[in-house]
Amino acid sequence: MSNGANKKVSAWSAKKNAKSVVREHARHVYGSKSTALLSPKAKGFAPADVIQRVAKGLPFSELETLRNEIDEPLDSLARRLSISRSTLQRRRSEHRLSPQESDRVMRFWRLLQHATKVFGDVARARQWLKFPQRGLGAAVPLDYASTEVGAREVENLLGRIDYGVYS
Repeated sequence: MSNGANKKVSAWSAKKNAKSVVREHARHVYGSKSTALLSPKAKGFAPADVIQRVAKGLPFSELETLRNEIDEPLDSLARRLSISRSTLQRRRSEHRLSPQESDRVMRFWRLLQHATKVFGDVARARQWLKFPQRGLGAAVPLDYASTEVGAREVENLLGRIDYGVYS
């Protein structure tokens, strides 16, 4: 093979074998074949790599993956992520989220992971995230997490539950 052909083959094989932002983490954490968002702590991905991908904007498929993992209708999840219906349609056709939207998707993913760790499985984590919690003043954690400050409060509550100091 010529040098140019080698470069084409190696570029194709690198693209084919590149780690998906979506798939690797779910297989590692849940042992499932379904896709899931990348966690900054996922093996094989440096936090700087995740930050760079979020800054570029995640593929729209990441939002759909989050929807599947949280088991929430896309319109409802988009509303919680402060994405209007028209913007949602535009992002779907562009196949990419904005950096701000990507950051919010990662925030919700981080909360889902934390809740899964605390409660032991995804189903219990989903249920906890969708129903009012006394420790948040009877607010729904996913609604509370629409801002970073609210998400930190949800994480603090999960930490207290994990350490047995639920209030």
